[in-house]
Amino acid sequence: MKAMIKPIISTLAVGLICLTGSCTKDFEKINTDPIAYDKEKWDPNYTLSSSQLFYTGSFDFAYDTWRGNLIYSATMMQGLSTVISYWAGDKYLLNEGYTAAYWGNGTVGAYIEQVRNIQDVVMNTKGKPELNNLYQIARIWRAVIFARLTDLYGDVPYSEAGVGYYEKIYKPKFDKQQDIYNDLLKEVDEAVAALKTDGDNVFGDVIYKGNIDKWKRFGNSFLLRLAMRLVKVDETKAKQYATKAVANTLTNNTENAYISHDESGSRVTQNRNSQVLLGDGGQECYYVKWSNTFIDFLKKNNDPRLGLVAVTKLYLKDDVKAQNPDYVSNPAVQKGMPNGKDLSSDPKYKISSDPSFTTFPDYSSPNPKMIKRNGVTFILTYAETELLKAEAAERWGVGGSAAEHYKNGLKASITYLNQYDPELAVSDALAEAFAVANPYDASKGLEQINMQYWAHTITMLDFYETWANWRRTGFPKLTPVNYPGNATSGTIPRRFPYPSTEEAINGENFKAAAAAVPGGDNLAGRVWWDK
Repeated sequence: MKAMIKPIISTLAVGLICLTGSCTKDFEKINTDPIAYDKEKWDPNYTLSSSQLFYTGSFDFAYDTWRGNLIYSATMMQGLSTVISYWAGDKYLLNEGYTAAYWGNGTVGAYIEQVRNIQDVVMNTKGKPELNNLYQIARIWRAVIFARLTDLYGDVPYSEAGVGYYEKIYKPKFDKQQDIYNDLLKEVDEAVAALKTDGDNVFGDVIYKGNIDKWKRFGNSFLLRLAMRLVKVDETKAKQYATKAVANTLTNNTENAYISHDESGSRVTQNRNSQVLLGDGGQECYYVKWSNTFIDFLKKNNDPRLGLVAVTKLYLKDDVKAQNPDYVSNPAVQKGMPNGKDLSSDPKYKISSDPSFTTFPDYSSPNPKMIKRNGVTFILTYAETELLKAEAAERWGVGGSAAEHYKNGLKASITYLNQYDPELAVSDALAEAFAVANPYDASKGLEQINMQYWAHTITMLDFYETWANWRRTGFPKLTPVNYPGNATSGTIPRRFPYPSTEEAINGENFKAAAAAVPGGDNLAGRVWWDK
């Protein structure tokens, strides 16, 4: 994918010095740049591209991905593990700058890079029938953006966010998460219904290339995800929207939503997870490993994913970032690193005192084929959708057989790996055999479903979603670490606290929102749907 960055609107020429004392009758024509962009020439398709790209992470060296997705979400969910001291999430330490990274500041982060761009698209396509499909896709994408924001922080600026230019609102209120979710459900439902296969061509879409049928199925699949978030706080509404969504969701892995990155564009277009895990900013390549919780789960079940997603001896020295071409993918030797360890001299915490330790290269790293600079970032997959449909069927008898959807989701979570790289392909026959050997058991159905959801989103490297679904369901039953100085009394964090910078720029609204967080505005507080 070649990134399409929002065009800069140039300033029109406003005058010409008339040396003769009189101005030409062609003044306006002469002083208008025929190729300059202005509001009339600007095409919002390009801005849609930007908002999609920046959802995968900031243009500024994966600023938010590094901190929010990897340092915090990945380690708290025991997908990844590390001994790097500044990876605060591994030990439930609070680094306010890192937890604020996804929200952002004046130059990077979700509000400046994602929200502002998508609001520009929505505001400039609304009420224009000739741009109906672009408008509806923008509404769906806006919901995708805000869903993650509110899942991470709780009450956030929503209804007044990103519209300062249009409505002169510079200190937006923090909407209640309940109100946000109610509107997200409505927006996605309406947008899906309004998409037209014979409508305008959305050429700025870098996910489905304007395929409206796929956007309809994506929209319904995302609607299902939104609905299932509410099972603890509004089961009636969850069931209502799940019932609406299940009839037309993603049908196979070819419809997975992902963004393909471009290595040639450096930080702006390269895969964000890859920039970090390849060690561009530090020694992550050597000291960040798969967690033993994740690897042990795969090993216990003889999961065919183990020999595909994990390798040992990928990096042999901490000061050499060149990959060892003879890395080992043999499932038998894969070994995860325990969370909550460090490089100190304290035998209780230093990794070299752990019984699992031999050398760092012996711990499992993500397969390099998963973290290519021109690789993909997954947004939403068929496997996720089938597992959520299995849960809806188990809870309410909605949309068919829980066992069938579970099997579909399990198989798809294995076979989709070839979208990272063809060499990670698993045959349908092998996936079928694994699913048959690990059938659905209704007596522990919800746990089974959500254990697989956890494992699948970890292999997607979408740890934001791993964390959100864990908070919603409580599965898997993770054992917390209890590291000295942690900010949660040894419990796994439940949300990111608000950026302290908001107090200076939007103080009244910030203080009201912070005071309303159940459990306090800290790592242990909870968002509304996480009761």
